[in-house]
Amino acid sequence: MAPTTSAAPTPRPSGDPSMSDPTASAPAPSALVASAPTASAPAASAPAPSTPTPPVPADERLRRWRLVLGGGDADGTGRVLTGTDAAVDGALAALYDRHPDDHGHDYDYDRDRDRTSTGTGTRTGTGTGRSRTAGLGASVPSVVRWLGDIRAYFPAPVVQVMQRDAIDRLGLATLLLEPEMLAAVEPDVHLVGTLLSLRDAMPETTRETARAVVRKVADDLERRLAARTRATLTGALDRSARTSRPRHRDIDWDRTIRANLKNHLPEHRTVVPERLVGHARAARGVRKEVVLCVDQSGSMAASVVHAAVFAAVLASLRTVATRLVVFDTAVADLTDRLDDPVDVLFGTRLGGGTDIDRALAHCQAGITRPADTVVVLISDLYEGGARDGLTKRVAAMKASGTQVVVLLALSDEGTPAYDRDRAEALAALGVPAFACTPDLFPEIMAAALEKRPLPIPAD
Repeated sequence: MAPTTSAAPTPRPSGDPSMSDPTASAPAPSALVASAPTASAPAASAPAPSTPTPPVPADERLRRWRLVLGGGDADGTGRVLTGTDAAVDGALAALYDRHPDDHGHDYDYDRDRDRTSTGTGTRTGTGTGRSRTAGLGASVPSVVRWLGDIRAYFPAPVVQVMQRDAIDRLGLATLLLEPEMLAAVEPDVHLVGTLLSLRDAMPETTRETARAVVRKVADDLERRLAARTRATLTGALDRSARTSRPRHRDIDWDRTIRANLKNHLPEHRTVVPERLVGHARAARGVRKEVVLCVDQSGSMAASVVHAAVFAAVLASLRTVATRLVVFDTAVADLTDRLDDPVDVLFGTRLGGGTDIDRALAHCQAGITRPADTVVVLISDLYEGGARDGLTKRVAAMKASGTQVVVLLALSDEGTPAYDRDRAEALAALGVPAFACTPDLFPEIMAAALEKRPLPIPAD
């Protein structure tokens, strides 16, 4: 944290279990500060009132404020940190203690870490001399030690936030080219995006380590998303093929009863089913085609990672023919790599311009069964090519019977920046553009395959 100045300080993320309330399992930054206990609302099934959260002792509250504010004469706590608290504060200071008037001065993380661990000194704030700036030094060992420390002090989600901040604030991207550095980081989607952007500069000694990091993230995502995606889409494909002459075990009784309510016989308390509604037997051949058209400009890194995993999962469904097309100003068809999402990701080139119309033209040229095809465009819609070409291309696809879905992002990061004019033009064509989380994506695809209204998330 920066000392109080005219510039607003950067908030420190929280995550140290010792800094959280006893009842909180994953504290947010505000959980560092004790709040007055509140009584829980009584649950309908549990008449006994909840036990109120015990008040936080004044000394503990002061300790938490000291860790939030980062020390210095202006923090007002006067608290001296020792032991683990001092080590946690040092790890945070190496990243977040930056003063706007400082230039060229680095806080020596290794020196302060060693002094804290040996008991020869305690860092209590910025002191009376010059202000510190953030910094981990230029050496890889110093950064690796810092990465190891934050993994020891904070849970994985907080570690990922701090790693992201370190890459952005301290310019550590080039250090990710070192195998020792990569072995120490906590893998996540954003780290994969950074590695893919550095791929061309990566030495051979680092490539295998980088692939292992990407592999871990891809495998984790596939474990999280694959089963639900397969179940949801398989059900949607089965429901999309209906028949009026189903076999007994294929009858959809709910729909059959509703379709025959006019034949209700009250005296017999029954419904006479004149017309049966059921599912057709699953076809052995391909019934639907899905084309994922993914913008690989730098701002779409997280979306590219998730799209690669989903494309691999969709390609594993026998009744869906899946294509994956990625683009910037050029277009690359990665369909032949869908058996391995890591190969897909290393086939992308994050960064560069954007030509959405050209990419959609490539996708459109490969559509042979428009009525059975869903095209999913994943892009922030910032078009570097022909601006009117995008809406004309989408309109032509819809006129041919192709279902078009536009996702502004496929990630957990909330509403992205996007071209609102293009989004409004697409909405006027009946193609809403919206951001989608990975957890919602299977339902979006199921609705598109069944030609139902899309479950668009609320703003």
